Parts: sequence; C-alpha cells; structure tokens
Amino acid sequence: MALEILQFPCLSDNYGYLIREPESGFTASIDTPEDAAINAELEKKGWRLTHILNTHHHFDHAGGNQALKARWNCTVVGAAIDRERIPGIDVALKEGEMFRFGETQAVVIEVPGHTTGHIAFHFPREGVAFVGDTLFVLGCGRLFEGTPQMMWQSLSKLMALPDETVLYCAHEYTQSNAKFAVTVEPNNELLLARRNEIDALRAAGKPTVPTTLAREKATNPFLRAASADLQKQVGKEGAPLWEVFGETRRLKDTF
Repeated sequence: MALEILQFPCLSDNYGYLIREPESGFTASIDTPEDAAINAELEKKGWRLTHILNTHHHFDHAGGNQALKARWNCTVVGAAIDRERIPGIDVALKEGEMFRFGETQAVVIEVPGHTTGHIAFHFPREGVAFVGDTLFVLGCGRLFEGTPQMMWQSLSKLMALPDETVLYCAHEYTQSNAKFAVTVEPNNELLLARRNEIDALRAAGKPTVPTTLAREKATNPFLRAASADLQKQVGKEGAPLWEVFGETRRLKDTF
C-alpha cells in the first residue's frame, strides 16, 4: 500500500486520520475534528501537513480547518457544492473528479444525505475509502439535510465499490449500532456473531473501525434493504428499497 494511514481518537467519539504518501511526503488530515490532537500526531511522526480533505462541513469535521491552515499553510480540499460551508477551501471537487495526492489519487464520490454536500474520498489503488458520516460500522449518518431516497442512492454508490474496500468512518458508534441492528434482522447469524466480536473489542478498549464493504453488506441493516427478514421486521415487505431504508433509519432515530 502506498498510503500510510494513522488513526487516532478525537473529541468524545470521533476518529482523526492522517494519511501520508511516502514518495512525495504529502500528508493529509481527513477532516479536522480536533486541531490540537492532529498537531500532536503530526509532531510525533515528524510529518508536515500539506492537505486537508473534508468530507462535509459539520464542526466536528471542519472545525479545525482554519487553525491548521494558519499553522501549516496546507491546501483545503472539499465539495464544490459545499464551497461556502467548508472553511478555507482551496480546491473544490465534484462527483467523479480525481484529486492527485503525490504518487496516488483519490476519486470523489458525492454521497449526500447526512448533509447535502457530503463527499467520500476513494483511493482505488490502495483499496480504501474515507466515508465521513455517510456510512458507519453497522450504521449510517442521520438525515440532517437529505431525504431517504438521496441517502439510499449515496449508500448504493458505496456498495458498488469492490467488496474488499476498506472503509474508514468518522465515529465510534458501533456498539450502539449493533444493539439496534439485531432488532431489525434478528436471524442474521453473521450479525449476531459480529455483535459479540464488537463487544469484545470495545471491552478491550480497541476500535471497531475500519471495516470492509463486504462485512457491512453482510451485517449493516442500512445496506440490507433487500433482506426479506429486515423488510418483514420493519413492516415494508416488497416496498421500494429506499422506503425500506427510510423506515429502518426512522426506527433507528427513535431507538
């Protein structure tokens, strides 16, 4: 893998990510949940921050942009549609556009729903994607600005990536997500086994992130609208998949 990926906790339940391309020395922060924590990790590694790659505008994702840009004079990359809401943005990208990052490149995937301007960064050569708050381990983001149809389309784009894609999401929500997931697909043996694995990881103080697309497709209820068992549990048998998804999200909102 050409990218070195450093994952570390930020705030109460965010993850920070620093990625480094060794040939160029380019180093990016995926979102900026906490500038002090990001600076501390940079100092430990002896890295110089050259870029910020923002998935969306929420404060726990872009709140450190200006402080980090002032210190490092780094380039801020974000969604063109959200240009007015990404602090310090320099490079504004659209669906399908490539962002060259040293000797590798990221493909921008527009994944609105959590916010209308949310994007994901997919690095095809390395087989990794940074998905922000669109997809979590066994979960998905709340629909603060989008509709169920919009979010289902976004999740479907992510589901079209190769199954072995490693997904880095922005929060450690997995244990609570698992508790909900088993209520809407109680007969999913892979899910039940995974819940136990997750409980063990958290009891040991270990992260449940990253995950793989294959694991999420097998166990994440928000990617499993086609499951007959899930459709029955949420009362949407035979409904359009976006409606099944929407009802699942509604039930999670009040869980």
